[in-house]
Parts: sequence; structure tokens; C-alpha cells
Amino acid sequence: MKFPSATVHARFPSPLGTIITAATSKGLAGLWFDDQRHLPLELTGPMVWPMDLQHPLLKKVGRQLNDYFAGRQNTFDLPLDLAYGTVFQQSVWHALLKIPFGDTISYGEVSARIGRPAAVRAVGSAIGRNPIGIIVPCHRVLAADGALAGYAGGLERKSALLALEKKA
Repeated sequence: MKFPSATVHARFPSPLGTIITAATSKGLAGLWFDDQRHLPLELTGPMVWPMDLQHPLLKKVGRQLNDYFAGRQNTFDLPLDLAYGTVFQQSVWHALLKIPFGDTISYGEVSARIGRPAAVRAVGSAIGRNPIGIIVPCHRVLAADGALAGYAGGLERKSALLALEKKA
């Protein structure tokens, strides 16, 4: 994924570890745990995005995440910028946004919802590359047998997010 050079980021503590958020002029473009797979090079390489702890959108993201983790919020009201994946990835990410809080579905169900029932593995790969974790709820996707499977932030975090949503 190639993000705009004007992207800014901020870091927030959470009960599951440090969260990194990134914003473009169009909206929230990234939300990752600081040790998860598939972090953009702009967060780990020599050309790191500037940090902007006062960015209005990133401050709003931080407030909404705090409320989410405290059990006070089960939806997010944020502009999202999902333009930095392929058309297929974007279709998967938009399908994830339709999974209700507290519900789970299988990778096969996501494939069917985007009209590509045979593309389960490709859907799994797109979900693994989801750039806006938690808010684009990839943690709500399970294996066909209901088992936890695949989460770039780690299965312990996936389990914790599902437990948090079940309690709310």
C-alpha cells in the first residue's frame, strides 16, 4: 500500500497495547497495533510519517477508541480513507464494515457477500491487510468452524476484542 506523503500519525495507549493511527486529508487511513504484521514502511523505515498528536481527526479517533475499550461505544463515527488497497481489497474492507458489533461471520460468508464465493483465500489475505483494524472489524471474521483464525495483531488480541464486544 502506498499512502500519501502528507499522511500524519499518532500513537495511543490501549488495554491491548499501543495503537498507531494515521490520517490523510480524506480521513482515517490506518489503525494498527505497534507490533502487528503488515505495518506500512512509513512507520518502520527511515521516512516515518510526522507525528501529530493535535490532529483533530486523530484526537477524535483516540476518544472513540477509549470509549470503545471502556464499553461505552459500539460504533465509530469517523471518515475513513480506504483508497490505498486494490479494488478487491477495498470491496472486502467495505464488507467488513457491515458486520454488526458483537456478531461474527466466516471468511466464506465475506466471500459470498462480495459476490466471489470461491475467493475465500484471497478474502483472507485482504482481511489480513486491513489497514484500519478494530474500526474496520476484521476481528469479527472467524474460520468456517467458528475457530479463531488469522489476525495481524495476534490471536490473543482478536479474542480480547471479541470478548469485549460480547460483554457490551
